[in-house]
Amino acid sequence: MDIIQLLPDSVANQIAAGEVVQRPASVVKELMENAIDAGAANVSVILEDAGRTLIQVIDDGKGMSDTDARMAFERHATSKIRKAEDLFSLSTMGFRGEALPSIAAVSQVRLSTRTIDQELGTRLTIEASRVTSQEPCACPVGANFEVRNLFYNIPARRKFLKSNQTELNNITQEFQRVALINPSVAFTLANNDNLLMQLPSASLRQRVDNVLGRRFGEGLIEVQVETSLLRLTGFTGRPETARKKGLHQFFFVNGRYMRHAYFHKAVMTAYEHLIPEGEQVPYVLHFHVDPASIDVNIHPTKTEIKFENEMQIWQVVVAAVRDALGRWGAVPSIEFDTEGRPDIPVFGADGGKDVHAPQIHSTPGYNPFRTGPKTAAGVNWELLYSDIEHDIKDGARKQPTTQEQASMLPLEGIESRGDEADIPAGRHMQYRGQYIITAVQSGLMMVDQHRAHIRILYDRYMEQMEQHRAGTQGLLFPELIQLSGAESVAMEGAAGVLQGLGFEISPLGGGSYSLLGVPSGLDGADPVGIIHEILAEAPEGQPATDGTTLPDQTAAGAGGQLAAMRHSAALTMARRTAVPVGQVLGDDEMEQMLSDLLRCPMPNITPTGETILTILREDEVRKRF
Repeated sequence: MDIIQLLPDSVANQIAAGEVVQRPASVVKELMENAIDAGAANVSVILEDAGRTLIQVIDDGKGMSDTDARMAFERHATSKIRKAEDLFSLSTMGFRGEALPSIAAVSQVRLSTRTIDQELGTRLTIEASRVTSQEPCACPVGANFEVRNLFYNIPARRKFLKSNQTELNNITQEFQRVALINPSVAFTLANNDNLLMQLPSASLRQRVDNVLGRRFGEGLIEVQVETSLLRLTGFTGRPETARKKGLHQFFFVNGRYMRHAYFHKAVMTAYEHLIPEGEQVPYVLHFHVDPASIDVNIHPTKTEIKFENEMQIWQVVVAAVRDALGRWGAVPSIEFDTEGRPDIPVFGADGGKDVHAPQIHSTPGYNPFRTGPKTAAGVNWELLYSDIEHDIKDGARKQPTTQEQASMLPLEGIESRGDEADIPAGRHMQYRGQYIITAVQSGLMMVDQHRAHIRILYDRYMEQMEQHRAGTQGLLFPELIQLSGAESVAMEGAAGVLQGLGFEISPLGGGSYSLLGVPSGLDGADPVGIIHEILAEAPEGQPATDGTTLPDQTAAGAGGQLAAMRHSAALTMARRTAVPVGQVLGDDEMEQMLSDLLRCPMPNITPTGETILTILREDEVRKRF
């Protein structure tokens, strides 16, 4: 009996949709790329419930005829290629003919489209790969795709969608990628009647500023080089923009977004010895290469691209970025051109007749620490050490009192006591402005002051947010905060968290906010910069890149998303306000920091898993002597 059967088209389309349509952001990406391929000058993306209920993409491209509109939803139907050789000379975003049938297989789609040579357009309605109606309609030139109730016929897939905020963040990322590589096209993005981004047609530099924010654009330097292999253009960040995470990093090749770890390593190699280890810089780099030298037909998402000359291109990328850094001045240069500058006088030569070296006069017997009419020869330095010699002769070397000895607690394992730990007062030393050294019963405890303060502040901020008791200090003059489109999206989910930290922020519209109050104790810090950093590092559903352990967002749903946002905000605040490495601390400050640290639930490590303290055991000290 034969057991192999041909799958129905509806089932095959649902299987294909599993690769092409992974979430609402996938639909937005495919429809926006189709609009670009159609020659659109204006593209609008309208969402409801972050794409769960509605994804609508409207463009003013060339549109489709009645027959083409229906054929577009057939598998492997495309206008982009005609034969296999065309895969090696692609100039369009799409070419597989899988996106529209995959979308139609898992949603309810309505397409209204018209070409310029038609008086009436056509309206096509499809549900689960089945055409339910097609009729003439009045509509503008271009295409209007309405995708409703994504995954309505696959409940399991719909159940695994993340929170609206996470899905909106992913849509924003895809929107940014398409907008950055097409600066001549105007884009708008709205969600639930709230306009998130409005990008007019502009130059590449203006588009970067509009999409990622002017504050981000100010930290970029231009990269431009042309070789026989490729032409590389774009921007890369200055060394001071380096951070561990929350960065904007974009690679594009021939107008297509790509991920490429090898070329990312090339960019980071150019920054060796310029940025701290473990940190990265932002960049927006465009590769223009011969289409025949790349292969984009590797994965349905078309973000993984194979290059024919990867090693040579790697060298070009490193050299181009280093050249940009050199032109900007990251490596100081010596100026030898003295033409037109005043001559330097030469002492003693013929030209120095009127120039005399200054005469230095000194009084050898002067001593500012001496009182009374004494001469240098009359200083009796031995008297300064008479008390010490007396103590040594009498065997009076000072020992800790019984009470002080009792206060020197064993700190093996260092576990939180839940109350104030007894640290021997006045017995702390600061080493190189970074480590606090204190005696404990088992030896010498060394504490990294910067990491210790991060742990203390992180726990304090988390407790304030959980118990809703953060203090706010009002500003005499409110400060204006201008957010980019991506930051405006992040602000929707972070507003409550920022309020829990003590920030008082009022929306003004158009991505502008007024900062009315800041957390108490934020003296000397830049509150606007902290808010930008919190929004930049807000969790988006992906694991952190710096080793941070984020709370589970998939199991806890919205609650997990809120916990992750609180964790990220508290960590950012703690890092920005902790005492810096090199700051000199007094005895009272060191004692207070150690006491606060040992009251923390996890005093051994920072929230990112870095070691805070270590103990040099007494027997190890004895061995060294």
